[in-house]
Amino acid sequence: MKTADFAEKATPSEVANLSQDELFEYLATSPQGLSSGEVLARLRRFGLNRLPRPQPTRWFIELGRQFLHLFALLLWAAACLAWWVGMTELTWAIVVVILINGTFSYWQQFKAEQAVQALESLLPRRVVVRRNEVEETISAEEVALGDVLLLREGSAIPADARLIHTERLRVDMSSLTGESRPVSRHAGRCLARDRALAELSNLVLMGTFVTSGRGEAVVFATGAQTEFGRLATLTHEQASLPGPLQREIRRITRVITILAVAMGGLFFALGWGVAGLTPVQGFLFALGIIVANVPEGLLPTISLSLAIAVRRMAARQAIVKRLERVEALGAVTVILTDKTGTLTRNQMTVRGLWCAGRTYEVSGTGYEPVGEISCSGTPATDSAMIQMVRTAALCCDARLCPPNTERQIWSAEGDPTEAALLVLAYKGAITPAQLAEYPRLAELPFDSMRKRMTTIQCSPEGPLVCVKGALNEVLPRCTIARTPEECRPIEEAARAFADRGWRVLAIASRMLPETAEPLNGQDPEAVESNLTFLGLIAMEDPPRAEVPAALARCHSAGVRVIMATGDDGHTAAAIAREIGYLGDPVRIITGAHLDRINDHALGMLLGHRHLLFARVSPAHKLRLVEALQRRGSVVAVTGDGVNDAPALKRADVGVAMGVSGTDVAREAADVILLDDNFATIVAAIEEGRAVYDNVRKFVTYIFASNVPEGVPFIAFVLFRIPLPLTVMQILAVDLGTDLLPALALGVDPPEPDIMRRPPRARARPLLDPATLVRAYCWLGMIEALLGLGGFFCVYLLAGWRPGQDLVANGPLYVMATTMSLAGIVACQLGNALACRSERESLFSLGLFSNRPLLWAMVAEVFLLLGLIYLPPLAEAFQLTPLELPHWLLLASFGPLLLFAEEVRKKLTRHPIRRRSRRR
Repeated sequence: MKTADFAEKATPSEVANLSQDELFEYLATSPQGLSSGEVLARLRRFGLNRLPRPQPTRWFIELGRQFLHLFALLLWAAACLAWWVGMTELTWAIVVVILINGTFSYWQQFKAEQAVQALESLLPRRVVVRRNEVEETISAEEVALGDVLLLREGSAIPADARLIHTERLRVDMSSLTGESRPVSRHAGRCLARDRALAELSNLVLMGTFVTSGRGEAVVFATGAQTEFGRLATLTHEQASLPGPLQREIRRITRVITILAVAMGGLFFALGWGVAGLTPVQGFLFALGIIVANVPEGLLPTISLSLAIAVRRMAARQAIVKRLERVEALGAVTVILTDKTGTLTRNQMTVRGLWCAGRTYEVSGTGYEPVGEISCSGTPATDSAMIQMVRTAALCCDARLCPPNTERQIWSAEGDPTEAALLVLAYKGAITPAQLAEYPRLAELPFDSMRKRMTTIQCSPEGPLVCVKGALNEVLPRCTIARTPEECRPIEEAARAFADRGWRVLAIASRMLPETAEPLNGQDPEAVESNLTFLGLIAMEDPPRAEVPAALARCHSAGVRVIMATGDDGHTAAAIAREIGYLGDPVRIITGAHLDRINDHALGMLLGHRHLLFARVSPAHKLRLVEALQRRGSVVAVTGDGVNDAPALKRADVGVAMGVSGTDVAREAADVILLDDNFATIVAAIEEGRAVYDNVRKFVTYIFASNVPEGVPFIAFVLFRIPLPLTVMQILAVDLGTDLLPALALGVDPPEPDIMRRPPRARARPLLDPATLVRAYCWLGMIEALLGLGGFFCVYLLAGWRPGQDLVANGPLYVMATTMSLAGIVACQLGNALACRSERESLFSLGLFSNRPLLWAMVAEVFLLLGLIYLPPLAEAFQLTPLELPHWLLLASFGPLLLFAEEVRKKLTRHPIRRRSRRR
């Protein structure tokens, strides 16, 4: 087909140069859109509208990388040295460790990638197109060449398209051009060729988004053929940078590796030069120190912990787009939140009207058009009120959707406020057919800065201007608002509605001269002047039932919540008091006040409590985020609109609304709430804190086991005793104790008091001195003493007494080293339970609250038994069966360590206070 050939080869400049008739001819489409059959044919021929994905690395290459990181290279070197000195069994044991860790790391990475892809499928982008003369909402991937896109404020452009109709359309093209300011777009023909993208004003391109206005456009390129697709191909060739948590883990691994090698070299020199060891014995000694200090399972355990946290957050209606942002959530100190839809249900219902000095009540709830408008209990039908309701309904773009097979209740597409106005029209006996008698001629879309929307409808009397918006924006443009006396009753009525927590809209209208061409060369301010004030409409968005408890959890967790809303201050304050957000006295700061103060004054202002920011624009919200960050706060900010994108990007954690949010907001955010619920943000913070805690738990667990693995080699050199633990047995400890329980600690549920602690400082390192002291000097030393104690107990039970020489070979020595290994494993059983919290008792957490850990401990015991009682394994690791007294003694090791840690925790929770003595 000639058309399809052109569509594949056309450049943006060539498309921009076409007239609309030529455009429709070449793309074989029309303003009414494609037919269903043509859509399927084009999708089969040209493919789905998907960006090119990077060529996935072959699985065997990715697997091979897991055997070449720093830890693995160190172990490969150790295996080569062991082979060189003739220690074949040790060589194969080290190789097995490398293979097991590498395979496990690859598997966890594979599962994590699958989890992220599954989460992405939960958030398909939706676009509105016209097909068969009917508007349809489809997935962005289903957009075909020749589709007619219907664009509105907040729409992300899903493909490259040529505009055929615009109404004050402005597009943010910063993702392609770097130009930060939105640019105007129009449907005219661009005759010049070879112009820059930003100069092709009749095109909209994939990756950009509509900031204001509306339009219609015909798709001429999809997927990889778009300009954004070409850029995406280049982007995929660039390496991704690791996040803060990954960088810190890599730093830790480098430090540990350097220390391990340095300690190995030092003790080799001491063993050979001071203790009189042979070079082979010195090498064996150094190798044991190195292997004992390398935490092989650290990296895969962290990957699993992050992946599990992302899945848990998804189950709690929070989609985390970037794994590294999970950890950042745990450090949040301030939540800057909107009100509508986040703290409230986002189901607007009109409750009251004020018109011509009379107050009306409106019954009914939700979007179901059932109820009536009454005044003092009597149904009202007076013409002034009906005129106001009709004007408000005409100034709407939303659509009511009756129940169907998928939805059993009435719902709405579009802005909830506008949906409530359409329901109000039904209750006033104004049918959709009656509204259709006033076709729209033009409009001035709602703008967050103007805080109003204006449409021009064709009426029997001539062009009718319909305006709705904030009272302080609409009233000054009305003819009756010339004196304070004229404004006073209107403002008092609005204040009475606002004091009840209701949102108030002002409605106004005017007639244009019949000869006037709507908005054709006219100043919008002139169109919106000399209005006739019609009245007020008050609506309620009830707060979510779970919000008060979520706010209480934030307060106990040391997380400050600041409400920043575009609504009136009295309305927001009423809702805030209802949900327990504010006490008295309340300090309401408006956007106008923010415009009058400098950054220093704003910083001082943020030091006060009980603040509420009302009538703020997205620019104000961005300024608040920056001011809070200058004060050292870690800020999470919520947003749903196009203009919220800068604040979402600037925040430490951007949180977008999954239901009411625009595509642009969701693209800019780090976290997406599937239910638009404030309580979900709090749950995400809880999971973020849990991830950080769990990383510290299994790091403590792994590092604590390094001490009983290294101390026997030190005792071997300093005290000239037989080596209590061989290098092979150290590897058995790493395989048996450090893997499964560490992984289970990585998925430990949040501790009960996790939301009763203050947020951690972002500068606090993962391994701070307190953690290292607890791991090495407390838990590790207890394990080392018990392990060495078990080693000597075997000799004591065999008749040895202090002062006598210890047997350094034979069955008794093998049994003693078996006891050392079993002692470390037994201690690790208690250590796994002890590491579940730094301060809280195990019994307050619940012994069975982490069932994966219990199963991991059972597996650990069976692995130890297999090493000891299966002949091939026992021979490889130089182990022998233990006797009953040995097992009885081992059974006490875990409880002893757990008891010692419980005592420490109790003293930490309740420090002993010395009574001051008076002299």
